[in-house]
Amino acid sequence: MKPNALSFRRAGLVLLGLVLLAAFVFVVVRTGPFAPVRVTVAEVTEDSVAPALFGIGTVEARRSYLIGPTAAGRVLRVAVDVGEAVKAGQLLAEMDPVDLDQRVASLEASIARAASTAAAAEAQRRDALARREVAAINARRYAELGEQKFVSPSVVESKLQERTSAEAALAAADANLAAARQDGARLRAERDGVRQQRQNIRLVAPADGVVTARDAEPGSTVVAGQAVVRVVDPASLWLRVRFDQGRSAGLAVGLPAGIVLRSRPGQPLAGKVQRLELLGDSVTEERIAQVAFDALPEGVSLGELAEVTLKLPAAQSGPVLPNASLRQQGGQSGVWLLREGALQFVPVRTGAADLDGRVQVREGLQAGDRVIVHSEGELAPGSRIRVVDAIVGQGK
Repeated sequence: MKPNALSFRRAGLVLLGLVLLAAFVFVVVRTGPFAPVRVTVAEVTEDSVAPALFGIGTVEARRSYLIGPTAAGRVLRVAVDVGEAVKAGQLLAEMDPVDLDQRVASLEASIARAASTAAAAEAQRRDALARREVAAINARRYAELGEQKFVSPSVVESKLQERTSAEAALAAADANLAAARQDGARLRAERDGVRQQRQNIRLVAPADGVVTARDAEPGSTVVAGQAVVRVVDPASLWLRVRFDQGRSAGLAVGLPAGIVLRSRPGQPLAGKVQRLELLGDSVTEERIAQVAFDALPEGVSLGELAEVTLKLPAAQSGPVLPNASLRQQGGQSGVWLLREGALQFVPVRTGAADLDGRVQVREGLQAGDRVIVHSEGELAPGSRIRVVDAIVGQGK
């Protein structure tokens, strides 16, 4: 091989190596660990946000009745089925009376006997009253005769003793009559109590409603307080809604609500917050509110899920940025501020937020500032970045 050809070949190999090295360095710098972090940027604008709260709720009945016996027993019959409309006072089910009817009959007989005893005591009282009057008359007459010395003092004392005995007999007759009457009152009270027990085994509807469940069938044994039939008032349906505690500022009774039932995704309904529960859920970190419909929709079912949006009063105008730009750094909430090509972490104090992902900044930024919204990697002061319109598959 000629020397010139050899030199050309060597020069070509060197040139190729330099090209490959440059390509490797380019790849490392552009896409490798030394490459700049791709970020998307947003500008802080002067605007106002319309804050709102979003939560998921379930349809429940405000007035729900669990109808069951006040004492343990066996179900005799159930007169209604699930889905039936019932009226107040309508018989829903009945328990086995066992011996209640016989106890009522026995007490009726005892009351009749007590009435006879009271009548006899009343007759004895009238007899004792008559004897006392006669004894009193005799005692006065003999006392006068004794003063005139027509009878001896012993005879006078005997008549006075007869009057005292007659008064004691009258007092005993009064006591017997009172005891007979009290015994009659006691028996009547017992009879009324057994009658009330007999009435309580008839399970009736406390209000108009719809039967939602039959929890026991004839022949089943239930304990006191156990439900046999469940009834709800269909006019009292509302939503039990859960809201994130961290975003529940401003939640109050009376706020207007937009309700979208799962069965009617294209038909938003109006409502308002009726009640706030004092006890929240510490496990899921949620607050619970009851939201009532302005007009109860037809065909809504218990347990149906719904999406609820509450509209809060509009906030004052101020700097607004995307909620996604907020970061946690050193225990502080802030944003990465891009100023003259350099990164700086700026702590901020935020205010109201809306459901479009915008949040109001109270301190730390001003309109016109540029902040990092998304990045494909962790950022730090002095990080090399490259601003792009979007990050494909961004997850941060």
